[in-house]
Amino acid sequence: MQSYTPPIADMRFVLEAFDYAGQVQSIEAFADYDVDTIESIITEIGRFCAQEMLPLNGPGDSQGVSFDPETYSVSTPDGFKELYTKFLESGFFGLSQPMDFGGAGAPHTVGFLVSEMTTATNKSFIMCPGLTNGLIDALLVHGTDEQKEYYLPKMISGEWSGTMCLTEPQCGTDLGLLTTKATPEGEHFRLSGTKIWITFGEHDMVDNIIHLVLARLPGAPEGIRGVSVFLVPKFLEDGTRNGVTCGGLEHKMGIHASPTCVMNFDNAVGYMVGEPHKGMRSMFTMMNAARLQVGVEGTALSDIAYQAALRYAKDRKQGRSLDPGKQDPDSKADNILIHPDVRRMLLNIKSTNEGLRGLAVYIAQHLDRSHHLEDKDARKVSNDIVALLTPVIKSYGSERGFQNISEAMQVTGGAGYTTDWPIEQYLRDSRIAMIYEGTNHIQALDLVGRKLPKDNGRLLRAFQAEVTGLLREVKGDENLAEYAELLKAESKRLTAVTMEMGMKAFQDAEEGAAAASNYLNLFAMTTLSFIWLKLLQAAYAGDSEQHLAKRQTGHFFFKMVLPEADVYAKRIQAGKAPMMDFNPDFF
Repeated sequence: MQSYTPPIADMRFVLEAFDYAGQVQSIEAFADYDVDTIESIITEIGRFCAQEMLPLNGPGDSQGVSFDPETYSVSTPDGFKELYTKFLESGFFGLSQPMDFGGAGAPHTVGFLVSEMTTATNKSFIMCPGLTNGLIDALLVHGTDEQKEYYLPKMISGEWSGTMCLTEPQCGTDLGLLTTKATPEGEHFRLSGTKIWITFGEHDMVDNIIHLVLARLPGAPEGIRGVSVFLVPKFLEDGTRNGVTCGGLEHKMGIHASPTCVMNFDNAVGYMVGEPHKGMRSMFTMMNAARLQVGVEGTALSDIAYQAALRYAKDRKQGRSLDPGKQDPDSKADNILIHPDVRRMLLNIKSTNEGLRGLAVYIAQHLDRSHHLEDKDARKVSNDIVALLTPVIKSYGSERGFQNISEAMQVTGGAGYTTDWPIEQYLRDSRIAMIYEGTNHIQALDLVGRKLPKDNGRLLRAFQAEVTGLLREVKGDENLAEYAELLKAESKRLTAVTMEMGMKAFQDAEEGAAAASNYLNLFAMTTLSFIWLKLLQAAYAGDSEQHLAKRQTGHFFFKMVLPEADVYAKRIQAGKAPMMDFNPDFF
């Protein structure tokens, strides 16, 4: 049986550590969302997640979705339609969307915390509203006033859902190869083509599904510069069925309760969003929002897996403590939490998970600032930090999350590999996160090839200023001196590695590509060191049990996790030769 304790106390700790109260004072739009209000919101949502969403997670995974080729319809698992209705009635949907179109206007910071809990308790289910929120974000930025007025109220209310239709059978990451056609016809267009791997492309939980579709106009330029984007509704304004149908379902390793569809567009009516041949702008708005959420997915499933592994470790008795003084005299064996290696694995998970939660809140706060601060320069700085750290949290968050779930399974031994325990489902469900919304190597290439060079390193300088500012804040604090020195050293190494890698990549592009993934992980280590120093600054400001636990968790991170950065640095220094000099005939 699955169980979940929403990490409300830790979420509040993180909000206070990053001075969320100060941000509320500087942004008038968030006056109604102080820390106490947020705690009450996430507490209620956490209860809903544990009591309503989680009970359907295992059964939904076992039953899966079904496709009727006669009607082109898709049925979600038993209880999902009813859960969706309850989800909408709760008022959670559209929480962070603008009030002008029916949203609650809450900060993105709240949305990130909610996303962690909903994903932890039923990832397959929450992917539907998650994709819808991405389409809402794209329309808010790129849609016409008429499109916003017609689509947004029904999408923000959850009455309609949305999808993102990019991939085709012959193209995935390289969207310049797509062939779906869009032919002008009066005030609309006619789209024809096939898209694959479309999450919730067809389902039975809403009245209408709105697809955001990449396609080419007649005579469009070759490659990515010739791509436009269109809104293609399942049902048109007059209620007639549009020419878009599901052609089948993918059979996947995980997320079995989430339909991943082949979508056929047969002379379907569509409406252009934005300018002709500029479709990737709209799609990237949606995709970048999704990438941030994917990073949170790693934290979410890692946390619920950790909770399961910890319960097991406290209950399972096997072997004796190597310290006779710690042995249970009333039992023939001790619980496995007494063993050093079990503690190592659990603390690997706990320390990185809490660090990633802090990183998510840190990014979310800058996302809120980039939208709402009056100071234009301050908004730009926050936007730069979000842009820089988006590939980091997407890639490292999903990768570390999967690694953490694997360690949680190791803690539970053979039991964790069976369906008697839910960790095997969390492992399967999390694996896709390293692939979708741009594979993790694509994130690394984005960081190295686009984000670092932009305006001669402007984005990196913005983040480095944050690190420098924190180091100045804690200077002279004896409790934090050791950790501050470790962060300072990592920051200096990152700067040196960045410059050296940049010079190599300037002379040989393959050098940058070969180092990119290891560089992103090195960057993540420095970023989490920054986050953990901030958390420890708050931890040493109090003496509660929570403060003491946070200190010990942070100590473990700096001593046992941060040394991983040495490995990444050595791999970067090795350059491209070990892989590119390898004779392809020897593969």
